[in-house]
Amino acid sequence: MFARVIIDLSLDKGFDYNIPSHLADDIRVGTQVVVPFGRSLRRGYVLLIGEDRDSGFPDRKDIDSICGRHSYIPEPLVKLGRWMADYYCCSREQAIRTLLPRAVRSGKVQHRTIKFFSLTDVAAAEQYIMERGEKKRYAVRVAILKTLLLNKELTADALLALSEGGSDAILNSMVKENLLAVEKKIHRRDPFGEVEILPSAALEPTSEQRAALDLIRRMTDSGEGPHTLLLFGVTGSGKTEVYLQAIARAIEQGKEAIVLVPEISLTPQTVRRFRARFGNLVSVLHSALTEGERFDEWSKVNDGLVKIVVGARSALFAPFRNLGLIIVDEEHESSYKQDEAPRYHARDVAVMRGLMEKAVVILGSATPSFESYTNALNGKYALAELKQRAENCVMPVMTVIDNRIGTRDEGKSSLLSKMLVNAVNLRLSLGEQTILFMNRRGYARQMMCEMCGYIAECNDCSIAYTYHRKKQILSCHLCGNVIPAHEVCPKCAAPEIRYSGVGTERVEATARALFRDARIVRMDSDTMRKSSDYDEVLDRFKRGEIDILIGTQMIAKGLHFPNVTLVGILNADQGLFIPDFRAGEKTFQLITQVAGRAGRGEVPGEVIVQSFNPEHDAIKFAVNYDFTSFYEYDMEVRTVLKYPPEGHLIAVHFRSESLEDAAQCALQFHDALRPLEHPDMLMTEPAPAPIERIKGKYRYQILIRGHRLRQLREHLRQLVLHGQRPNNVDVYIDVDAQSTM
Repeated sequence: MFARVIIDLSLDKGFDYNIPSHLADDIRVGTQVVVPFGRSLRRGYVLLIGEDRDSGFPDRKDIDSICGRHSYIPEPLVKLGRWMADYYCCSREQAIRTLLPRAVRSGKVQHRTIKFFSLTDVAAAEQYIMERGEKKRYAVRVAILKTLLLNKELTADALLALSEGGSDAILNSMVKENLLAVEKKIHRRDPFGEVEILPSAALEPTSEQRAALDLIRRMTDSGEGPHTLLLFGVTGSGKTEVYLQAIARAIEQGKEAIVLVPEISLTPQTVRRFRARFGNLVSVLHSALTEGERFDEWSKVNDGLVKIVVGARSALFAPFRNLGLIIVDEEHESSYKQDEAPRYHARDVAVMRGLMEKAVVILGSATPSFESYTNALNGKYALAELKQRAENCVMPVMTVIDNRIGTRDEGKSSLLSKMLVNAVNLRLSLGEQTILFMNRRGYARQMMCEMCGYIAECNDCSIAYTYHRKKQILSCHLCGNVIPAHEVCPKCAAPEIRYSGVGTERVEATARALFRDARIVRMDSDTMRKSSDYDEVLDRFKRGEIDILIGTQMIAKGLHFPNVTLVGILNADQGLFIPDFRAGEKTFQLITQVAGRAGRGEVPGEVIVQSFNPEHDAIKFAVNYDFTSFYEYDMEVRTVLKYPPEGHLIAVHFRSESLEDAAQCALQFHDALRPLEHPDMLMTEPAPAPIERIKGKYRYQILIRGHRLRQLREHLRQLVLHGQRPNNVDVYIDVDAQSTM
């Protein structure tokens, strides 16, 4: 027998090794092994096991050893990894690495073990205490035994604390005297901490929820027709309750479930809701965990100790053996797309894993991606709609305020309109809460000199610095460069510099000036440094300790606070005019999602949308909650230009510190791809990317869109992984790109 092994070197090539007889029973597809490679031993994964038909391989080496039980990838996941490598044009090693957390893959992290001590003979211990209790040299032993009589079992650390810094010798001597028994136990690190979760019971489903659950049951039981369901439900319609009850049924059938959320910041809230329903059957997997926590949580799944995993993208690869359900919440979110190889989309890979393992996949959203909605319309996906909010709540009423000159309050420019200010004051007087949304952090978008026209731009990126007033810095939001804010123009030394554009920091300053007695908190990536900051603010908001919450898109989704009755959306159109085909779709989604935070309790909600382009169709359709009309409107252009979902989009990117080398390499690729052009596709000429320079590297790109792109994709994969190109040019392929930026 032989095994084909990929080495962790991104060679995109398998190497054959003999399987020694003493390892034959333990090696299978997905096993992590140690093999001789060159002059060293390296780790690798078994992709295939075969049997030689002849003995003509005398030089083939033997597998050295197996890495351990925690490094085994279930065979269906290995198959999924091979598909990802082919589809997303990355090496097989890159795809397989994605399937395992680094803590598991490296073998450097293991379970923590703790020594536990218990009494072997209670009567003997009591006799020991009576006989020696008066003697000082036995005081520590007596204290330990008394504590054990009360607690039955204690860790070594707890017992040593009683001895006031004593050594293990005390405990060891008591073991020898047969007073104590010692046992090593696995101690799993707990990412949930000591948070107390109150159990919750299933709610009585609405008629729409019941119809969705019946459809899921039929999909699960029959195994026929679509295996993917689009759950299209307005904000506050109870999609999560559908998830919970669908999972409960899957568990009753002995199956397991994965729940994906788009951002790590949403994970703690989601985990709390699922643990309240399912207790310790829930595990969590995401990149914010420590290496030890990720190892322990993954091991709990691998060892069959849990039935549900909640997390961001990487949770999709939880090593369940009997997967029955995958849920992708807020499936439209672009954060499900990974921005480094393999550049996979977790939603699409979830659909593929469900297909391979015969699991039902639920895609949930109030604003579905055009791709998922199209698949539902053409029958590729099943469709269930929740058109009404749960608990008799109504959708908030949206009003659009025109921010253009000539229509502003008293003809003056104001960040918060008079109508919005009055609405906030009313909520403050009623003890209700307000959310103010601005999808840009910082104080101002750019610094400009009014005398010479100089604009402060990042030296490494082709964008303007953002001004942060509190820290008096200019920051590049692409590469992270930071410089002190200029007091005079660095070009002409004029003091007439001004800062234009608006960010959340300026919104906060304005709100504090207008609402002096209000309790105001800003939530963006400048103020939320770790997930615990996010949880702390949301807990305070839930308890009513914050009156006005100001933030970016991290407050736009997944939040349920019944006392929020007003949402103000500032500069609603700021994302409409970037050179990207999804600009209108993203604007529609943001307005709808942010608006959905209002009116989730007994008091109806109100949403005020401020815009410089109130007649834009994306805004008009959003304020009327008319997704269908917006979809039909936007699809007209996409159909003509073959943009998704009318066609697939592949972006080929070229990056180099030399503009000429990036352009030349792009031209060579374009020439190599021309023979594969056909009438069902469009391929652009090589051109600079909309943001031409990031982190000191110039960027060129080729965009390919249309149908029947498989042959071209395979050719691209060979060119990137195995072709010749200048060493100073990075080339990468983004299949099903979410943006053309």
